[in-house]
Amino acid sequence: MSEDENEERVFEMGVVIPRRVIQEEDKSCDCAHVLVKEFEKVGFEVERVIGIADEFIKLAAPLETLGRAAAELQIKKRTHIGMDLQFEVEEVEAFVKQPDGSIFSWCERFQCYCHLIYGIVNDSKSAKALKFDGKEINWEIGENLILKLESENIVKQVFPLHDEKKRKKLLRSWALHWWHFTSQPIDEIYTYYGAKIAIYFAFLGMYTRWLLVPAAFGLTLQLIDFGPLKLVLLPVFFIMVILWAIMFSQFWKRKNNALLARWPISSVDTTDGGYKITGRKESTWQPPMELMKVLESDRIKAKEAFQKSEWLERFLRFRNDTFIIVTIICLQLPFELAYAHLYEILDSDVIKFALTAVYLFAIQYITKMGGKLSVKLIMKENNENTEKRADSLVYKVFGLYFMQTYIGIFYHALLHRNFSTLRQVLIQRLLLSEVLENLLENSLPYLKYTYKKYRVRHKKRARGEAREKIQITSRVEKEYLKPPYSASIGDELEDGLFDDYLELALQFGMILMFACAFPPAFVFAAVNNIMEIRTDALKLLAILRRPVPRAAATVGAWLNIFQFLILMSICTNCALLAWLYDEKGKWKIEPGLAAILIMEHVLLLIKFGFSRFVPEEPAWVRATRAKRTTQAQDMCSKKLLRTISGVDKKFGMKKLN
Repeated sequence: MSEDENEERVFEMGVVIPRRVIQEEDKSCDCAHVLVKEFEKVGFEVERVIGIADEFIKLAAPLETLGRAAAELQIKKRTHIGMDLQFEVEEVEAFVKQPDGSIFSWCERFQCYCHLIYGIVNDSKSAKALKFDGKEINWEIGENLILKLESENIVKQVFPLHDEKKRKKLLRSWALHWWHFTSQPIDEIYTYYGAKIAIYFAFLGMYTRWLLVPAAFGLTLQLIDFGPLKLVLLPVFFIMVILWAIMFSQFWKRKNNALLARWPISSVDTTDGGYKITGRKESTWQPPMELMKVLESDRIKAKEAFQKSEWLERFLRFRNDTFIIVTIICLQLPFELAYAHLYEILDSDVIKFALTAVYLFAIQYITKMGGKLSVKLIMKENNENTEKRADSLVYKVFGLYFMQTYIGIFYHALLHRNFSTLRQVLIQRLLLSEVLENLLENSLPYLKYTYKKYRVRHKKRARGEAREKIQITSRVEKEYLKPPYSASIGDELEDGLFDDYLELALQFGMILMFACAFPPAFVFAAVNNIMEIRTDALKLLAILRRPVPRAAATVGAWLNIFQFLILMSICTNCALLAWLYDEKGKWKIEPGLAAILIMEHVLLLIKFGFSRFVPEEPAWVRATRAKRTTQAQDMCSKKLLRTISGVDKKFGMKKLN
């Protein structure tokens, strides 16, 4: 692996320990010194940085070290013939490189780092006595060093570090590149952050570009007075946006598959549970040992036992989902209807605006309580891996958000048929929710970071250790003080992508389900998303820590939620059109309703039939996969024939002798 000679040393992981007051004279017993030596022993390049309140150990792994760890982990990587094979250090040239020319992706490197960091154990024949700041610790035989030090509050945290060179390059070409609107360096984002975050920004960019068409149509309907013709144009606009949403959903699947084919992601990685920051691999679902023993002894009984276990798991999920739905209906629905009713009877626009602001803040507490309950229920389910548990959380929590976001709008639209009030509510929701979300999303992490810096300086002054102005100069300490990229709900299962996808899903539902009532909503969404691309990029690059990578390379449960919102929008817009024409008196309700019902059924048919018309995979992806499969089969066939031929020749020589 000679590429290591040309590779620049990059510190990608940091270990935080408290800054010591007492320095140990005997280095062999000094906990920090032993930790550094153990890191060097496994192949890390180490650099120690003394901060204001803590000490930081920065780790960089040469290519040989990563290769050895990848072989130990039995990581499967894509080869040049298209097969995913177990990595071997000696055969490194057989594997496909990343878009930036490196052997390992960020997700794979992170797995290797965690394996090496959390793989340090006491392999000597006796326990070791370690000392840290006057405290004595016994490192027992076979005991994991990092886990031991974490339990003793000596290792405070292990976290990924930003690569300054790549971070600054992305700042210039991505976060600060405003004039290119939706254009983004997706391959560079994948290389630096991993597949999951790159897929999110690819989805956001494509969604924003596609929004421009209905935004232009909706703005035209709003600015130009078409008179009586507008009642004809509204159904046309409705049909257009539904077809737009159906096509967007299907073409996104094509885009997703094209990205997966372009990036060297193995099929195993896309479904793998991945690594937590603890370094222990998230286990995928395994059959219970009792069932495996039955399978070996009696296949018929084993089949019955597996079926019973399978349906029990499904029943648990169904029970949990039912509990969440009943809780939403019994507790949240009355609260939402009370708000909607107050909004309807109030006359002052200022009071209505203030009521909406108070309501939006109040529901945050309700949602957090629902999120905690959902996490507890999910932990009792036997999901296959972390991504499956995260999907389960998405479905449950989105139910809470769906109720609180749309029930008030349904109240005004369907019960009172008050379209002027409905438009006001939509404008307020779009402005308040989007502006407040963006403001809180970007300002809160910065305020947290500023407060942490203040606390560090204040503690230093309080102990009388500094009289002059204290400045945090080291990059690693600044990164440690930054907030992590975590979810507002269920951060045990999800990261910050949960909130980003949730914001898009709620926006998508709001502009699509009430498209006929307020066509310019698409303009609000397009402008917001153009800003969202850059602000989200700036948040990741400058305000937050580098996120822990996730191997999953799809939108996951969110795509199903978008599909559900498309179906809901067909029903809601048909109802809006029926009542709108009845209100205006342009149609008799009987033929009008019949025409709208026919249109509804036709659109539903198109929704389910369009997937047959537009394949989910582009032709070049299918052709590339078929070519690689043929190459792999040819190679395996030739090798097998040579093996058989060699055996036969040896057997023939033995016969002659």
